[in-house]
Amino acid sequence: MKHLLCILLLCSSTMVQAQSYQEYVKMAMEALEKDSLHQAEALFRKALEKDPAIKSNAILFDYLGQIQERRGELKDALDSYSMGHNISPTTLSILLNRASLYMRMNNEKRALVDYNEVLDLNADHPEALFFRAYIYMQEHNYKQARTDYEHLIRLEPNNVEAQLGLVLLNDKDNRPREAMEQMNALIQLYPARAQLYVTRAGMEQDRQQHEVALHDYNQAIELDPTNAEYYIARGTYYLNVKKKKLAKADFTQAVKYGADEKDVAALLNEYSNK
Repeated sequence: MKHLLCILLLCSSTMVQAQSYQEYVKMAMEALEKDSLHQAEALFRKALEKDPAIKSNAILFDYLGQIQERRGELKDALDSYSMGHNISPTTLSILLNRASLYMRMNNEKRALVDYNEVLDLNADHPEALFFRAYIYMQEHNYKQARTDYEHLIRLEPNNVEAQLGLVLLNDKDNRPREAMEQMNALIQLYPARAQLYVTRAGMEQDRQQHEVALHDYNQAIELDPTNAEYYIARGTYYLNVKKKKLAKADFTQAVKYGADEKDVAALLNEYSNK
């Protein structure tokens, strides 16, 4: 009888502990919905303390990483994602979040490792295919980049970003005519996408086609007049064609719409010294 009582007490204790874990997680998720990041983090950590060995803690570390990343605590976020990955190496969300953070930290080699792991688990994962193709292209591994972009386009024929990536790849891979034909076709399909005009303008500028490049920069800004990056792009074009006054006007607009004033000043100074 005494032995049975001990078993019942032990089971009861385990149930209370499990319930407390669930309650902490529930309260943490509610705090997240209210954007109370510090409270959510504290509650997730309480849950981790309650049951440090449970496999679902991998997801809690994933949430912690996202919270820390939103607060700009990138190293802590990286540690949290890695803790989650150690617990559950096949959880895709953790791999993708860590890879994305590595990209944000300009550590493309480590990001590539994570994207490879994702694609080992799911060979058709669109996000991993896109970013792996981008990394390969940056590494001048054009063959592998092309394989990933074409794979993604087969999966998602209307994926504009993937099609644009293939255009830029062709432009880098000594296929300038094919790249421009593809770019023109993209703009015909999506005439309201400002980013496409900026991209084509950059390609035209590289080809010394200054008048059509300016037309495309103007078109992009007309479509999206509050995009700071477009003013920087056109301002840089003006600097290249020795129109410094117009460049300064565009850089002023860029700062107005959110560009970093120091970065813009450094860019202007760089061209002034050429």
